Amino acid sequence: MRLPAWLSRHLAALRALLLLTLLLGLIYPLLLVGIGRLPGLSGRADGSLISRDGTVVGSRLIGQSFTDADGNPLKQYFQSRPSAAGDGYDPTATSASNLGPENIVDRPDKPSLLTQVCTRSKAIGDLEHVDGRRPYCTPGGVGAVLAVFHRDGATGPITRVVSLNETGPAAPFLTTYAGVPVETATPGGDYSTGVITPVRGDAPDRPAVPADAVTASGSGLDPHISVAYARLQLNRVAAARRMTPADTRKLVDRYTTGRLLGFVGEPGVNVLRLNLALDAAHPVRG
Repeated sequence: MRLPAWLSRHLAALRALLLLTLLLGLIYPLLLVGIGRLPGLSGRADGSLISRDGTVVGSRLIGQSFTDADGNPLKQYFQSRPSAAGDGYDPTATSASNLGPENIVDRPDKPSLLTQVCTRSKAIGDLEHVDGRRPYCTPGGVGAVLAVFHRDGATGPITRVVSLNETGPAAPFLTTYAGVPVETATPGGDYSTGVITPVRGDAPDRPAVPADAVTASGSGLDPHISVAYARLQLNRVAAARRMTPADTRKLVDRYTTGRLLGFVGEPGVNVLRLNLALDAAHPVRG
């Protein structure tokens, strides 16, 4: 007996549904789980977790902070790069800040990327006792950006100058600009008709604080820092642990990974593994 055409089509669709459910919903996932349990792959499949004294302390693949309860850097530990993932290093909210190089004016609810970089650079400079100045940053650690008002809009004599990222009562980073006194910004003020003018200042062309120390990675979870940033922290960590800088540098070199395939990217230092090695070899003594 020949089935009606509509019923044959429905039965064929049902068979395809059952077959694809079996293949893609059961066999394929089980195959991937099995591959993930192969020697050499099981650790990565489980998240590359690192344990100490039976307690999981982190992952080789996910960055984390090394700060006290108030968010201050612990001097005995190498510090990670900043994170824009959630409240910081949140693997469920991996993301970048989506702020670009033209984001230079602070908003009431969020500092600009430039101010974030300036603030971080100043803080790291103070922590590591190096020059934390950067181009287009004020000495106070915010973006050095002016709104310059002209008599005829964008041309003509300058009539007013406002430091956009600074508010009173402190004095602005510049006293005058083109002979016109500089004001600090008033919260909520409208400066949209001014010409946005970044001011470079006298910071060195090559800042002492590396770029990865003041910017987050694309994922916000990078577990590595540059060799330059690790070396910047050497003396502080060595002093806190009563080590010699030479011994500390040897550990940094041990946990430095080379370029991928020998030519892709730059060498990096895994911060968690380095800090755990420091705890094991040179624990902090009260």
